[in-house]
Amino acid sequence: MMEQPDFGRRLKELRKARRLSQAALAGEEISTGYLSRLESGARHPTERVVTYLAGRLAVERSAFDVPPRSGSLAQALSLATSSDSDETVEGLIAALDRAEDAEPLPRWQALWIVSRYRQRRGEHAEERAALEELVRIADELALPELQCRALSRLARSLRGTGEVTRAIDVAAHAHRLATRGELSVPDVGTALQTLVAAEAEAGRLPDARAHVDELVALVEHAGSEVMRTEALWSAATVRFRQGDHERAREFLERAMRGLDSRVDLTLWVRLRLATASLCLQTEPPLTGDGRVYLSEAEGALALVGTSVMRQELLMLRAYLAFHEGRYEDARAAHDELDGDDMRMTYRDRIRLSVLDSRLLLLEGHEERGLGRLRELGEEARQAANVDLAADIWRILAGALESTRRIS
Repeated sequence: MMEQPDFGRRLKELRKARRLSQAALAGEEISTGYLSRLESGARHPTERVVTYLAGRLAVERSAFDVPPRSGSLAQALSLATSSDSDETVEGLIAALDRAEDAEPLPRWQALWIVSRYRQRRGEHAEERAALEELVRIADELALPELQCRALSRLARSLRGTGEVTRAIDVAAHAHRLATRGELSVPDVGTALQTLVAAEAEAGRLPDARAHVDELVALVEHAGSEVMRTEALWSAATVRFRQGDHERAREFLERAMRGLDSRVDLTLWVRLRLATASLCLQTEPPLTGDGRVYLSEAEGALALVGTSVMRQELLMLRAYLAFHEGRYEDARAAHDELDGDDMRMTYRDRIRLSVLDSRLLLLEGHEERGLGRLRELGEEARQAANVDLAADIWRILAGALESTRRIS
């Protein structure tokens, strides 16, 4: 029979493989506390206990002599890092569930891969859980690089689900770690980019402008092509929310010119979706340009499109139809999305609901449309999403004015 702690690890592996709780395995002969100490290696089993546990697990005593599958996480991690397939990541997720006591560094690396997988699929709750654990492990290890990266990703996730205030706090923490620790340009740049996005969402535009200018200067000469592109995109977002639509579009066009689709096709598509969105939010909407950018993005989505990107494209198609006066097409696109498994960000989900409200007004349901706009504006305000709330109140004011003129 194996000595501790190997016996405890093997016991735990056998129990979890049979989906038994500690209480269910312990039964009436031993306590759950004693079983827990056996699994942790704190107690040595007696011959009687080994025989009892083998019977409860329906295995031979020799099953405890088989080394635990300590390499299963390492194997799954190797497969996932050498392949982008969903199957290998799902295997990694299963290995993580089995290896709760794995060494912190391999577990951190596995969770990093899993969190990116969850983010691509729009699985926000699962992504958040992985990122929270990433931050915890990085703090235990006290490695500034890992802390900064985990915090930046967590801040991005928080912003995407509408928790803007906490996103700013987390991103600011990541930025402080990056600057004080004199971390690499990619680490500092990622923290800055995340902070800018959260500040812009919260309407803290002077802070966002200062940080985005710092970001652009940082990566102008030292950053990669992808980093420069993303910095220009961030600068465009801030300028747009400051009302400088022309300058925002210049930044986006510079970003698109500077990125070869062969370098990062996914980012190439996302840029076109972002530029189309900007065109459709401009007053008056630039529908012709928006249509061109959407067509370019749609052509590449077959190659790299995720469900989140496809939903974003359909939402923008709905807005394009709305601004072109094709209200039945806009309603059809909205209803297709509304019945789908929604994976878009908080901001885009609210924008889709705003479109529904505006269509309700056009369809003669004034009370429902106006009431829904008020609810959405208040929801965005309570979420501290000042920029989004201001857009909704502006649309509501215009709808009320139109209603009064008609009546």
